[in-house]
Amino acid sequence: MREILYGRQPVRETLRAGRRQVFRLLLGRGIPASGIVAEILSLAEGAQVPVQGVDRAELDRLGGDANHQGIAAEVSAYPYVDLVEVLEVAQAAEESPFLLLLDHLLDPQNLGSLLRSADAAGVHGVVLPGRRAAGITPAAVRASAGAAEHVLVAQVTNLVQAMERLKGEGLWLAGLEAMAEAQAYTQADLTGPLGLVIGSEGSGLARLVRERCDFLIRLPMHGQVESLNAAVAGAIALYEVRRQRSMLHR
Repeated sequence: MREILYGRQPVRETLRAGRRQVFRLLLGRGIPASGIVAEILSLAEGAQVPVQGVDRAELDRLGGDANHQGIAAEVSAYPYVDLVEVLEVAQAAEESPFLLLLDHLLDPQNLGSLLRSADAAGVHGVVLPGRRAAGITPAAVRASAGAAEHVLVAQVTNLVQAMERLKGEGLWLAGLEAMAEAQAYTQADLTGPLGLVIGSEGSGLARLVRERCDFLIRLPMHGQVESLNAAVAGAIALYEVRRQRSMLHR
């Protein structure tokens, strides 16, 4: 299966990551070969990827409503990994596993934003269900500014079963949920082997997913709205995990 990635950062990060096969690079005619475009062309040359000049109208057709920025790439399907591989990465780094689990997130923009935050916060991998959820599509890669190409993502058949498996491997699962019984996110101990679980837009964590969590954490809300966007809330929680872990090594 092949797909078209579009946008300068997604294409550059795909070439940098080297996890997909890149069949050809499509460059809009008249696009100056400077800055990030020059870097992309250099990466393509190093990877022996053919470069094809095309009219902007062709890129518009391939990218649909997306802002392709004059560049696209035809690539192989996204390289999902097995859950075991994510845990092996943490083990190889001699670090406590730090995973992000997404409970049927539907919006590729939110997914992409969370993947970008996950990469920046240094997670070892992301777990998401294969059905009734957004996958790593070109839109999600674009929303992640290409970070999706560097993050290990395990797509599982059943998220609850995956949670049980992770608990069996010694991980504690913290669900981000605005409930009275949830701990303030800065008060919870997030330093050990951890899976941070984030619910879907609107409905939050599904009941079975919430029940599998070892504890719940919440963000304080001081204004008039009751909750934050899933991607924003997730980013805050991810960085709290990173903050607490960094304090351990001071």
